[in-house]
Amino acid sequence: MQTELLREDQSRSPEQRLRPKRSRTDCPILLSPRLVLRAPHEDDIDALAHLANNANIATMVSRMPHPYTTADAADFVRRAKAGTTAGTIGKCVYAITKADNGAFLGCCGIEPHEDGKTVELGYWLGQPYWNQGYATEAAQALTDMAFRTRDIDQIDARCRVMNVASRRVIQKCGFQFQGSGMVGSLALGGMMAVEWYRLDRKTWVSLRSWGGNR
Repeated sequence: MQTELLREDQSRSPEQRLRPKRSRTDCPILLSPRLVLRAPHEDDIDALAHLANNANIATMVSRMPHPYTTADAADFVRRAKAGTTAGTIGKCVYAITKADNGAFLGCCGIEPHEDGKTVELGYWLGQPYWNQGYATEAAQALTDMAFRTRDIDQIDARCRVMNVASRRVIQKCGFQFQGSGMVGSLALGGMMAVEWYRLDRKTWVSLRSWGGNR
């Protein structure tokens, strides 16, 4: 039986082998060389409020208010926890933490599109942790989880046109430019110009096979 299963697996294409046989909806804890991605909890509220209360971050993402208060952080944690069971946020939301000391660095997550075959990747890091590769490491871990556990065809990501660092993270993860557009920004109180990128499953499988971007 084991030989037959091995022969069957070898007869499948790399894309078929890396596509989940049963799509999952849970949000497992993710480990990378320097990070642990886990659900946000109450102990994160103070650090979350401190790091998120930064116009340099809020004006680069669409749904973060500014100023960002402790009450905002508590509400975010509450909605994130409810989202794991009742769909209040309706996506996988992770706290990005350091593996060696548990320090809270920021947040990331995936949100499903209505087509059922696409999820959108989002992330932010506190300014003290910029330019150290943490955002790329978190985005790669989340991208791998999404393709390995969800029966999806592609992952989308957007960044503000002027956000060079975020664009670099997206490109390092293998996403390809699709176009430009406008989205609303809570912090700006209006619209902002963004670039839209996409990583499809075939490209992700190729990157995994080549050992690139990992």
